[in-house]
Amino acid sequence: MSLLFSPARIGTLQLSNRLVMTPMHLGYSPDGEVTERLIEYYRSRARGGVGLIIVGGCGIDKIGNAFGMTQLDDDRYIPGLRQLVDAVHEEGAKIVPQLYQAGRYAHSAHTGQPSVAPSPIPSRLTGQVPQELSQEKISEIIASYVSAAKRAQKAGFDGVEILASAGYLISQFLSPLTNQRTDRYGGDLQARMTFGLEVVDAVRSAVGPDYPIIVRVAGNDFMPGSHTNTESRAFCQALEKAGVNALNVTGGWHETPVPQLTMNVPPGAFAYLASGIKHAVSIPVIACNRINTPELAERILQEGKADFIGMARQLMADPDLPKKAMQGRTETIRPCIGCNQGCLDNVFRLKPVACLVNAEAGREAELGGLIPTSSPQKLLVIGAGAAGLEYARVSSLRGHHVTVWEETREPGGQLSLAAAPPGRKDFLYLGKYLETVCLQQGVRITYDVKATPEKIMEEINKGTFDKVIIATGSCPISPSIPNRGNMKILQAWDVLAGVETSGQNIIIVGGGAVGVETALYLAEARTLDSETLRFLMLQHAESDKELYHLLTQSNRKITILEMAKGIGRDIGPSTRWSMLADLKRYGVKALDQTKVLEITADGVIAESAGIQNLIPADTVIFAVGSRSQNELYLALKGKIENLKLIGDAVNPRKALDAIHNAYEEARTE
Repeated sequence: MSLLFSPARIGTLQLSNRLVMTPMHLGYSPDGEVTERLIEYYRSRARGGVGLIIVGGCGIDKIGNAFGMTQLDDDRYIPGLRQLVDAVHEEGAKIVPQLYQAGRYAHSAHTGQPSVAPSPIPSRLTGQVPQELSQEKISEIIASYVSAAKRAQKAGFDGVEILASAGYLISQFLSPLTNQRTDRYGGDLQARMTFGLEVVDAVRSAVGPDYPIIVRVAGNDFMPGSHTNTESRAFCQALEKAGVNALNVTGGWHETPVPQLTMNVPPGAFAYLASGIKHAVSIPVIACNRINTPELAERILQEGKADFIGMARQLMADPDLPKKAMQGRTETIRPCIGCNQGCLDNVFRLKPVACLVNAEAGREAELGGLIPTSSPQKLLVIGAGAAGLEYARVSSLRGHHVTVWEETREPGGQLSLAAAPPGRKDFLYLGKYLETVCLQQGVRITYDVKATPEKIMEEINKGTFDKVIIATGSCPISPSIPNRGNMKILQAWDVLAGVETSGQNIIIVGGGAVGVETALYLAEARTLDSETLRFLMLQHAESDKELYHLLTQSNRKITILEMAKGIGRDIGPSTRWSMLADLKRYGVKALDQTKVLEITADGVIAESAGIQNLIPADTVIFAVGSRSQNELYLALKGKIENLKLIGDAVNPRKALDAIHNAYEEARTE
């Protein structure tokens, strides 16, 4: 029997299953009010079968708020909150809000006032110095937590979650890095716990003994000099004594150098943090962070590492995951690939979140679902890349008869190239998902088919198809750089596709996303593999220092040359920092504002700051961008009445934009 879908309790709260939608910033409440957009987003997830939804964050005051968050600091928000609660309850799920106060992570540009914190230590996220909280102001903030909890209770929420993780206010009191106070709120660990415990005590007194309280904690701050799982366990034991009913265990702070949510984090990598806390307390523990399949969730529960499983982005990607899993249709679950293009990157840009793999996410109220076509057509889609398969998926759902021709032997197009660098394989799961659901919906996909104008016109004239959709994607650009020697020159796309690169001294021309990914792909290729690493570690065969060296250093010398200022500027902000850190870790040299003038037999002649130098190399790889591959469309234009161009074949773009474009085109025709 599945543990994941067995009933369970958090305090007095009875849940239908052990799957919790953990809080994530959405940006759907620009004025703090609950919107129809927010309601329908969560209604869809409740309808999909999740047991508990945690809405977050919900601001307890204005000074610790962030862009687009739902507010709980005034009674005027209660009617909207009640509508949200009713919508989730109507679909059979339970719902609690997360009580949010950012402390020094709040930005004055949004709040209109300086941020506050235990001590006036600059925030690396905002670049601002917070004001030190007086004891009077601390009391006011605790009162704000209480008022917010009482409003949540009045609005009909099934409990509350108190945010004490990720580097927000309670975390700032807990950590010696941000708490240098000498009063009763500072000092040793027990003293630094005081603020968080006083918040819990005050909220418990206000809501009564039976109202469920969850606390979201950092299982490890992953900040040098701050808390590990040892200190977190001590705090959690104190929280249990204070009357907390469950603990929601996440990873480190937003400013930690250890990636938490990017694609290179192995699925379930931080479940051990929840396990450490579960063995220290007797109340339920929720494990989360990159747990993105029901199989992984079930295994964590069966192994006794947690009592509940938290998912956020995965349920944004597919709100119906619970129902699909319960029905044994796991192959049709739309995967979260951890790309962050639409969610976390949009948060950094102060924009409402979206989802690369799910164009409907956050637009449920606007779209109202797909409308079946009243006149089914026979459609031919050329190209089984992300855009072509998404178009086929949506069109077939609407009732059209769809055939896809693909020139290669596998689906996904550029997704396979995006998946080649280390820590990026999740892109493959998207291609496989699209192929699977298309086939289940009756789409005919034929591989190894070279689509020519003549072949397409022949089928159109026979009446085989009513409409042709060109989704032929893009192809790499070859820059007009003089080649004066016999230098080996490759395209980054060919390298990522597996073309042998035997060079020892490699120059990559182009420092955008593809150049960075190619460098990492090549840098990792000749380093120690994980199986050997495990063997050597278990046998204590080498020192930690030597193992790290073997993991990060190969016999290749790789240099990136970028003409513009900055490396990886087209990589999303939530991912770029970690990829640049990996370049340094692997010893890749990256030079920006450096223009390649000429390629010789010995390397490249490059100019920087007006000075020309020969940079030795035995292999040059171009990663200077792409262009639309639309020749087939141009050859057919004017000959076929119903002809459509979509995705990168229109113009090169990010995967999110290509998929969303295909979705829009398919849903409206």
